[in-house]
Amino acid sequence: MTNQLSDQEIQAIVQRVVQKSMGGENALSTTESVRSSASPSFKRVVAIGTDHGGVDLKETLKQTLAELNYEVIDVGTHTKESVDYPDIALKVAELVASGKAWRGIIIDGAGIGSCMAANKVPGIRAALCYDYATAVNSREHNNANVLTLGAGLIGTNLAKQIVSTWLATEFGGDRHAKRVDKITAIENRFLKDGK
Repeated sequence: MTNQLSDQEIQAIVQRVVQKSMGGENALSTTESVRSSASPSFKRVVAIGTDHGGVDLKETLKQTLAELNYEVIDVGTHTKESVDYPDIALKVAELVASGKAWRGIIIDGAGIGSCMAANKVPGIRAALCYDYATAVNSREHNNANVLTLGAGLIGTNLAKQIVSTWLATEFGGDRHAKRVDKITAIENRFLKDGK
């Protein structure tokens, strides 16, 4: 007979391992980090959108964001009637690029197409995340400002963990800042050249 771990037990193990490797025993838990960064006196705005494949997940994540004290801008879609993910990705990316939203979350079937579309908007660094490690890395190393998720590839509990981790993780700066600056320089070169 095999002993299967629950989602909560697995999440607790992963968090302990990451905390020990990144911040020691005294590191804040993900939830504590999110709550401290989203203090009641300053509500951070998160834009969220989905195509028809992620409507249910979007509604769940909106509840999670509200519980974590984020203000949410929902750009749709609100039904399971077919829509095109690039349209939704553009709406979220424009809100982040303009500063009307602090971060953005886009959901489609696999998360790949929305990531590609969002990254066409100047100033956006969208990252497709599919586990705890990619959520941390995309923020700490790449200063991602848009998160994309594949509703058809990850479960609800994992999606909630990715979102709360991604929002709580600060950009590492230092050597990573130089690399993010190089990403921006590539973008600026093509904007300047008009290509």
